Amino acid sequence: MNMNTEIIVRLSKYKRLLQKLKALGLERVFSNNLGDGIGVSPALVRKDFSAMNIQGNKRGGYDINILIEQLNKLLGKDQPQELIIAGCGRIGTALMQYEEFSTEGLQVVAGFDINPDGVQNVQDIPIYHLNEMAAFIKENNIEVGIITVPDNAAANVLEMMIKAGVKGILNFASIELKTANSLNCNQCTIQNVNIGLELEHLFYRIKEMPPCEEKE
Repeated sequence: MNMNTEIIVRLSKYKRLLQKLKALGLERVFSNNLGDGIGVSPALVRKDFSAMNIQGNKRGGYDINILIEQLNKLLGKDQPQELIIAGCGRIGTALMQYEEFSTEGLQVVAGFDINPDGVQNVQDIPIYHLNEMAAFIKENNIEVGIITVPDNAAANVLEMMIKAGVKGILNFASIELKTANSLNCNQCTIQNVNIGLELEHLFYRIKEMPPCEEKE
């Protein structure tokens, strides 16, 4: 089933909230609880679930365990989600230590760097030379990769990943990456994360905000 980005984001937020509610010992939840938790209306929650054929009960709400299981299937998280990281500098190693990955069912299975011997052991994740990345991707059917290499190497790493069979790439280099026509590939999704640009946008929005009125 094809879902647009907005729905996917909401479903992911629902799942995270449900996991927190489950950790608190709750067994059932209502649409208004989920709506309040992620900042949408209860009607939109019900609409999202109805479109995904997820049924609830007006009096009893939704069973949290069943809801998490259904959302995992919809989001493809009922299967192991393995990924690799190219570039094991500060950002790359920080991502390898990111605890939320395991919570979300994600596993970094390997890191690749031009100087693997200079990278400290991170969470028992093996670090290989960048030249070994393509073979590893093919042998392990890796579909998702993260790029955290310097800007001047990002395009080359992107090409290596796509040619090896990666279908989804999260790019942390400060240059925007796109698939080249020469790669003849329309099956790869690239998401560029430019932290500096996001912060610049945030500062701009702050400047445009009206001043707060002081309460008497």
